[in-house]
Amino acid sequence: MKRSICITCGTQYSLMENEPESCPICSEERQYVNPEGQEWTTLEKMQKGEQFQNQVIEEEQGLYSITTSPSFAIGQTAYIVQQGNFNLLWDCISYLDSQTINQIIKLGGIDAIALSHPHYYSSQVEWAEAFNVPIYIHEDDRQWVMRESEHIRFWRGEELALASGLTIYRLGGHFQGGAVLHNETGNEGKGLLLTGDIIQVVADQEWVSFMYSYPNLIPLPAFKVREMADKIKPLTFNRIYNAFHKIVENGADRAVQHSADRYIQALEGQLFHT
Repeated sequence: MKRSICITCGTQYSLMENEPESCPICSEERQYVNPEGQEWTTLEKMQKGEQFQNQVIEEEQGLYSITTSPSFAIGQTAYIVQQGNFNLLWDCISYLDSQTINQIIKLGGIDAIALSHPHYYSSQVEWAEAFNVPIYIHEDDRQWVMRESEHIRFWRGEELALASGLTIYRLGGHFQGGAVLHNETGNEGKGLLLTGDIIQVVADQEWVSFMYSYPNLIPLPAFKVREMADKIKPLTFNRIYNAFHKIVENGADRAVQHSADRYIQALEGQLFHT
């Protein structure tokens, strides 16, 4: 019996005798199956191979990034967000070992895990069991949980306050339950938004974008982008961190609104003629 991990997306599955026939997360439009075919590993194999290690870096006061080197699967970044006496792990990565656990304990541990969307569920249950904490996932994305656990708490509605000044907002878009995290007092009181890739910081890091599928370049409709931008318009945040270490350094709340306007103009044929 083993808990297989999809090498392409990094999702860990429930205990099974054999590897799954396919990965449902990779087999639909928002992801992809490796052209060389479906491949699997396990966390135990990753640990025994001694190839991987996690890097925990302080990004700014109260915010630490966690990445795996060399990059594994999608290669996303997870974050520890410190708010008062509450430490949240935002999004998750597949690799976990005792060294990582000890590093995080030195930072005060974690009190909860929250996810932006299913592509980053990865080994979330391993992390929850290691720290004995709840995992918060929006009810709309329940079907994408490949390893069930008593640690998982499905939440409903449009927002969930986890601690004073620390709130998850459901925006939808990339996934129906797609969510972002607002830290009201982050960035020295100017506000932080952690977006996974529900809102994606692009190459020109003064702008963001919105997609249904990033690897397959399927856009979201204009009405959905407007809805997403409108939902966070009341929030104040100076900076955005996405899931791939790209940052809108300043004026991020305005950048989202300007980017939404540009995106919609492009879809409606008003931005350019070609």
